[in-house]
Amino acid sequence: MQMELIRKTEAFLREKFDEGRYFSAHPLEKAYRLEHTWRVANIGRKIAAAEGFDETEMVIACLLHDISYCQDMTEEDWRNHGRISAKIARPFLETLSLPPERLEDICYGIAIHVDEKADFPGRKTAFAMTVCEADNIDRFDVYRIHENLSNDGFLKMPFPEKQEYVTKRLARLRELLEIRFSTRTAREIWTERLQFYILFFEKLAEQLDNSCGLAE
Repeated sequence: MQMELIRKTEAFLREKFDEGRYFSAHPLEKAYRLEHTWRVANIGRKIAAAEGFDETEMVIACLLHDISYCQDMTEEDWRNHGRISAKIARPFLETLSLPPERLEDICYGIAIHVDEKADFPGRKTAFAMTVCEADNIDRFDVYRIHENLSNDGFLKMPFPEKQEYVTKRLARLRELLEIRFSTRTAREIWTERLQFYILFFEKLAEQLDNSCGLAE
């Protein structure tokens, strides 16, 4: 990888995040967004290495995919944050002397990562789609299990609600296994993570079943 370009991108990301008024008032949110960004970059790099994409370009795209969080966001802004991120990223990317077609692929990947839509012409190449897919893959890791259970108030739920919560979660996870991906590597990482999630919630369901009477 071209570490000089990566370091420049990281410095730009931190600079923009440091400018954000919301992040200044909410340092934990800023720390989380940086942590998420680096996780996505590492997932993207792993996919790029296996699929023959340029790792430097993929890491740059992933590092900038959420840079619009440097701004105060309305709900509408959040829905458009991929497209806004591409607008913020483009002038910086133009300073890196990337080939024009590669700059466009990076910007397009950033723009479409939320809802697969951009506000400028482009192609949904496997490279561009990987930015979106790496972002989605990061929604399913070990930390997110804890985070989701905590945010959803699982421990405070009445017992029947816990059982219903786990049942619905398992059903949704099994549906998500069928999502299509643009590369074999992304599909393999996704499947591995979803299977871990399913195993966890299956074990949790079994524990709940054993907590309300004698098991059959």
